[in-house]
Amino acid sequence: MNRENKKRKYDRRYFRTHPCTDAFTCKVCGWPVVSTGAGSSHRNHCPNCLYSIHLDNSPGDRESGCHGRMEPIGVWVRKNGEWAVIHRCTVCGKISSNRTAADDNPMKLMALAMRPFGSPAISQKNIKNMTITMEG
Repeated sequence: MNRENKKRKYDRRYFRTHPCTDAFTCKVCGWPVVSTGAGSSHRNHCPNCLYSIHLDNSPGDRESGCHGRMEPIGVWVRKNGEWAVIHRCTVCGKISSNRTAADDNPMKLMALAMRPFGSPAISQKNIKNMTITMEG
């Protein structure tokens, strides 16, 4: 075992400063996930179904004992215009946010973004009024 692999194995803060380039198979949809093509060196969710696994208590520590599935429940836009997926753990209920990646499924992202407009909580009349006021 070389020095870098040994440090990675025993240092619990290793992934805070180093990218996780391990390939994995999504536990939800079975999609083979690799870090190449993500546009980022930190791959943390499946680009096909957008699910993640609850591994961290704080970013990069890998100390969560839960290991539940993190369900994508919404999206939000950061100050710089970048989209992020909001995940909720199906076991413990923790909510976290993950940056979107370049190879994420655009239809899944748009479906998450449009989810509130398909709910009965917002009437079609209110949606029409919102779009009219957005036009100026």
